[in-house]
Amino acid sequence: MHTASFAGVQDAARQIAGRAVRTPLIESPALNARTGGRVLLKAETLQVAGAFKFRGAWNRISRLSEAERARGVVAYSSGNHAQAVAAAAQMLGIEAIIVMPADSPAVKVAGVRAFGGEVRMYDRYSESREAIGEEIAGSKGSVLVRPFDDPFVIEGQGTTGLEMIDQAKALGAHIDQLVCGASGGGLLAGINLSMAALAPHSPVIAVEPKHYNDMQLSIAAGERKTYPPAPGTICDALMTDRPGELTFPINRRVERVETVSDAEVAEAVRYAFHALKLVVEPGGAVSLAALLAGRLQTRGRTTALVLSGGNVDPALFAAIIEDRFTPIA
Repeated sequence: MHTASFAGVQDAARQIAGRAVRTPLIESPALNARTGGRVLLKAETLQVAGAFKFRGAWNRISRLSEAERARGVVAYSSGNHAQAVAAAAQMLGIEAIIVMPADSPAVKVAGVRAFGGEVRMYDRYSESREAIGEEIAGSKGSVLVRPFDDPFVIEGQGTTGLEMIDQAKALGAHIDQLVCGASGGGLLAGINLSMAALAPHSPVIAVEPKHYNDMQLSIAAGERKTYPPAPGTICDALMTDRPGELTFPINRRVERVETVSDAEVAEAVRYAFHALKLVVEPGGAVSLAALLAGRLQTRGRTTALVLSGGNVDPALFAAIIEDRFTPIA
C-alpha cells in the first residue's frame, strides 16, 4: 500500500507540472512594516479552480488506469475539493459525481457544474457524505477521491510547501515559521512532509476557526477528536469534524494550533482585498487572520503563510469588505 512521503511529494511535483499553477509567493512592504518581520504569502487563490486542492486532485486522478477512468470518479466536499476534482476530471475526459452539502456556497456549486461535474446534494447535519460517496462509488464502480485521507492527495498538496521553500530561497529568505490552515489536514500534512525534509528546525503552526478546533483538541489529546456542537462559521472550507486518519499522525509534528474568530477572519479578508489586492475566501484567510490578530511572533523573523483559496460567495465578500458583516460568535 502506498504511504505518503517526501519522496512522494517530489514525485507529485513532477506529476502536476504543466497542469497546476506554480503560484507566486508574494511579499508586501506594508505587511512587513506592520509585523516587524518579513511575511511571504503563498497565493493559492490563483491556483486552477481557485484553491490548493487542484494539486492533490490532479496527482490522484491523473494516475488512474484507463479502466478506472472509464468508470469515473466520485468525491465529497463542501466546495474546493469538489471543484478541483471536477476540473481534473474534465481535463482527462472523466465523468465526475460530487457529493456536496446543501448549504455549500452557491459559487462553489456553480464552479463544480461549470467544470462539468454532476452535483448530488446532502444534509450535512443528518446524512453522512462518506456513506453517500461510498454508495455511489460502489454502485457505479467509480473511484472515490477522498478530500484528504489519500496518500496521493496529501503528496499533491505537499507541493505547496515544496514550492514555498524553493521560492523563499530565490528571494534570499529562510522560512523561520510556516503557518497553514487546518481542517481534514491534507494540505497541512503535505506541507509537514516537505518542511520535515527541507526545513526541519522551522516550526509549522496550524490555524483553525475558533469553534471548529478539532485539530487543536486532537493534538492536545494525542488522538483524533471532534469539537462540541458549534454555532456556525464563515469558514465553510474548514468544517471537517475531525482530523484525517492518515493526516493526523503526520500533523502531530506541528508546533501548536492557533484559533481565530469569524470577526478576525473577516478582518483578514478585508486586509487581503484592500492592502494585498487579493480575493481570499474566509477559510483561506485563517493564517493571515492569526498573523493580523497578533497570535504569531513575527518581529525579526520570516513568516510564510498559505492563502489557501479564493472561492468566496460574492454577497458574503461584499458584506465583509464593506464592513457590513456581523459575526455569529
